[in-house]
Amino acid sequence: MTIAYGWRAGFDSDALDALHAVGFGHPPEGIDWLARVEQHSLGWVCAHLGQRLVGFVNVAWDGGTHAFILDTVVAPEVRGQGVGTSLVSAAGRGARAAGCTWLHVDYEAGLAGFYQQACGFTPTAAGLVALSSFNPASGRSPGHVEKASL
Repeated sequence: MTIAYGWRAGFDSDALDALHAVGFGHPPEGIDWLARVEQHSLGWVCAHLGQRLVGFVNVAWDGGTHAFILDTVVAPEVRGQGVGTSLVSAAGRGARAAGCTWLHVDYEAGLAGFYQQACGFTPTAAGLVALSSFNPASGRSPGHVEKASL
């Protein structure tokens, strides 16, 4: 059976919630994924095997030229068959068609081969902070505005 890919394709939120849970190792959370991506995303790509959702990637954006890959997930039984690469490729085409000129992705070290070799991303310097523990050590008061010249 052939896997079909669709930019901004329809999907069942419960099916994506279950796929996301399997892919990221947590219980289903009851998220209304369709409402979330329709409200906040430039687009998304679904991979369907028949009627079954077997892959998904979300494409967020800044409202201008930068798009961001989030939540790339592939069902375990179809991994290693190019589904993830096809999802990311379709996401790139959709973002480019929408006028974006840059596609960003953050990934854990173990996924570097996938994103760099299979998908063609170039590593860049970036930063990440868990906001639950965010406590800038700047010593500045909360209302302070930093002035800089670039």
